Amino acid sequence: MQSVIDNLNNWIIKVPEEFSRMSELDVSQRPMPLKWSKKEILGHLCDSAINNLERFIKIQYELQPFFLTPYNQDQWVDIQDYQDISIEEIINLWCNLNKKIIKVIVKIPTKKLTYLCDIGNNKVMTLEWLIKDYLEHMEHHLKNQIFK
Repeated sequence: MQSVIDNLNNWIIKVPEEFSRMSELDVSQRPMPLKWSKKEILGHLCDSAINNLERFIKIQYELQPFFLTPYNQDQWVDIQDYQDISIEEIINLWCNLNKKIIKVIVKIPTKKLTYLCDIGNNKVMTLEWLIKDYLEHMEHHLKNQIFK
């Protein structure tokens, strides 16, 4: 888990630095209708952090396998209205959520990393897998959509 923690800490430093180099137009412009702007993508990563933080906590004490509740990503981004929020506010939210996720990960006993969660489609994975998948999902959006 240390590599996940190290990567999250690095992104907490890098994301504000990278966004500080972009104009408001750069972060607000949607590449196509019905596609998210960079602000909305970072907002989506906030929503992912909110949902996964809850999962990382509940998996540790709920019956196994813990069933992941899906969420409608488009509705979350729309209802949270990231497009009309300042990028600074979204960055602060994202950084603080990921700092909290790090604190939770650090406290997870090793044996609990093997606790099971049902991710749907008849797939059961471990808490450790879910944490690593959270980071991979985040890095995919950051590397391929925001900072490409």
